[in-house]
Amino acid sequence: MKIGVNILNFGPGTDPGVLRSWAQTVEGLGFDLLMLSDHIAITPDVSERYPAPFYEPFTTLSWLAGLTTRIRLGTTVLIAPYRHPLLTARMAANLNELSGGRLVLGVGVGWAREEFAALGIPFERRGRLTDEHLRAVREAWADTSAYGDRRIPVWIGGHSDAGLRRAVRLGDAWHPLRRTMPWLREAPGKLHAYAEEQGLPVPGFAPRIILKVTDTPVGGADRLAGEGTIDQIMDDLEQLRSLGAEAVVLDPYGGDPRETHRPRTAWQALAAVAAHLDPPHTRTDPS
Repeated sequence: MKIGVNILNFGPGTDPGVLRSWAQTVEGLGFDLLMLSDHIAITPDVSERYPAPFYEPFTTLSWLAGLTTRIRLGTTVLIAPYRHPLLTARMAANLNELSGGRLVLGVGVGWAREEFAALGIPFERRGRLTDEHLRAVREAWADTSAYGDRRIPVWIGGHSDAGLRRAVRLGDAWHPLRRTMPWLREAPGKLHAYAEEQGLPVPGFAPRIILKVTDTPVGGADRLAGEGTIDQIMDDLEQLRSLGAEAVVLDPYGGDPRETHRPRTAWQALAAVAAHLDPPHTRTDPS
């Protein structure tokens, strides 16, 4: 099972130097995947959660590709309706080629109504637009003379039944975000059942979970996977491995934009996870 990190590409504490340090720290700790989120118009509904500056993922990943050597690069998740599918196909294929085949394209439908309005895209049609987008991107990639023949895995984000169905029809993996362990334990069964119902191959399972290390155990039915003591977090990862997850992405952002001024807190949590992996990942000093 591969373990990735969703790094912070937004907020008042983020600048090129911090982004460089995020990438070098995550790769230095031995993680397998570095992922970024996506917004274009930082409207009030977006800025409440993810304030400016916001570094666009394709641009930023292209730059980080030149600063890293081994780690895979991805989006968690690219909002499909925000771009023309041929633009997505071209940028993704070029980034994949320039990085030596390291791209994972995570795609979602989006949630920010005001951002959709600012971009002139009908919010109510975002699901259908995402399906059309993915079909068009795959059709474009079929022309390997124009887009290259390096395969780009497509992860479908979202935890709804619609997201699950989209993953079976159009994705290589299902990428639900920030759920509890009881929910995640049921997810692979739902994925297999829907794939069997449709007579389609079962896609992979690649959830994104929170990373919040606490000194004392966290209890309760609403505890998110990845929240609690380091022992609880490692147990969550082991459970996900046993459920057949091909990858798990750790998300250290707790929702307060002031955290972007304190990236070392997240780096220390990541170092604690890396130290407990079997075999231990390569470690660097996160201070």
